[in-house]
Amino acid sequence: MSKGLLNKLYAAFSHDIGIDLGTANTLVYMKGQGIVINEPSVVAVNQKTGRVVAVGGQAKDMLGRTPAHIQAVRPLVEGVISDFEVAEEMLVYLLNKSQKDSKKFFGPRVIVGIPSGVTNVEARAVRDATKNAGAREVHIVEQPMAAAIGIKLPIHEPAGNMVVDIGGGTTDIAMISLGGVVRSKSLKVAGDRLNDDIISYVRNEFKILIGEKTAEDIKIAIGVVVAGEKPHEAPIRGRDLVTGLPREVVLTDADIREAIGPSIDTLVDSVKEVLETAPPEILADVMHRGIYLVGGGAMIRGLDNLIEELVKIPVHIAEDPLTAVARGTGIILEDIERYRDILIQSEDDLPKAQ
Repeated sequence: MSKGLLNKLYAAFSHDIGIDLGTANTLVYMKGQGIVINEPSVVAVNQKTGRVVAVGGQAKDMLGRTPAHIQAVRPLVEGVISDFEVAEEMLVYLLNKSQKDSKKFFGPRVIVGIPSGVTNVEARAVRDATKNAGAREVHIVEQPMAAAIGIKLPIHEPAGNMVVDIGGGTTDIAMISLGGVVRSKSLKVAGDRLNDDIISYVRNEFKILIGEKTAEDIKIAIGVVVAGEKPHEAPIRGRDLVTGLPREVVLTDADIREAIGPSIDTLVDSVKEVLETAPPEILADVMHRGIYLVGGGAMIRGLDNLIEELVKIPVHIAEDPLTAVARGTGIILEDIERYRDILIQSEDDLPKAQ
């Protein structure tokens, strides 16, 4: 059977799926349907039986609330698979859920978006986990490149485009031109780090211990990186470290700014670092086009204004920044031959296991 005929059979009897494999959230794009799943990257496992109890939103609700024999875990840490078996179970769940109404015969062709700073070994772990979950064919794309495609930047033109993808575990900063990354930097300062900053601040200043979910909720509710005219405040509950009893205090947006300030400074310094090393022509293009923020962290209030003020370049928050990478994988799926050159960590490019 010829390869062309085989590809036609695959197209008729299988799905094409794009996955934004994030530390905090995983999004699934199905060709012809758009984004069909947006779930937290959390899996609850029964330690006695080894069976998965819940995945996604249900598992996230269990964080910090499980009995001893059930553990809610996040299989990805800083954008990298930290627990291979649990990550595989999560991918099985996502692929099955996205194809629940499907009568397709072959496994899907999958494109997975991962952070730009991962090693070949880490990328191979993602590919192997996706293959084991039932994918017929797996390709890997760097998330900032997928995000640039998702927000319709002209990546194949001889012009500089700059994307800052602020996720849960990593922030990817990339300058893109002619279908390739000209300058890039990946750092571990992102949403999870900001949550940890808030937990540490509340512990040190108020002697109260709070959980990760509480920290994230307060960050979303009143997190602002630039002081506004009207202050914001919200109550927060946790365990008093002195008495051991529950206690409630009121946090303000000023408290959040003080807590996350050092991490935000690190992020802005990294943006400056990439700009400082860029070729002059690319830099001129970026000054004209501006910097595009994508990912969940792009929705931190005031971050765009702060970066714009400090680097003197226009900063734009992409439309629906949380889904930019997933939408990019969908566009690649629509015309994979056109974008094949950017799949630099596809299955065939990765080193073979010894």
